[in-house]
Amino acid sequence: MISELMIGVRNTFILWVITAIFYPVLFLIIGQVAFPYQANGSLITNAQGEIVGSALIGQSFTSERYFWTRPSTVNYSQGEDSAPTGISGASNLAPTNPDLITRIQQETTRLQQAGIEPTADLVYASGSGLDPHITPEAAQVQVARVAQARSISPEQIKELIVQNTDGRFLGIFGEPGVNVLKLNLALNQLS
Repeated sequence: MISELMIGVRNTFILWVITAIFYPVLFLIIGQVAFPYQANGSLITNAQGEIVGSALIGQSFTSERYFWTRPSTVNYSQGEDSAPTGISGASNLAPTNPDLITRIQQETTRLQQAGIEPTADLVYASGSGLDPHITPEAAQVQVARVAQARSISPEQIKELIVQNTDGRFLGIFGEPGVNVLKLNLALNQLS
């Protein structure tokens, strides 16, 4: 009986070493060697080399000089409530909930007052509340506003949209999307 107990303890210890130490360290090394950009958070830097965000997490833009992203029910994990680890998630409001209907109506009105034809992703939040992408169509409807605010040609902005549009994963999965942070950083380099 003691020998069976020792075998069980030894096997548990070996399994613990493999799963708690060896496996994580192996994948940490593989990530840092093969995919350092992704393993370190897909961080984006500005022209001065300062980290301004991640390609994986959206940010709120409110200035007329920038493209606006989709709304976030968690304010893109910003503010005191999200510190230090951040938050994500949807509002979980039913389609008939008056609060959701009011928020959508307010967002639609705000877009229309800015001269933007509302698209679904400019009105509705994503499931995580952190999506950094909008559709190319949502970017196109904002071109006139951004071009006027920056006093630059709409054609220049349309070219930036094309340059910052991510295609489908492996050519077949998902839909094309425009990373708003990358697009706005490219705008800063124009003017």
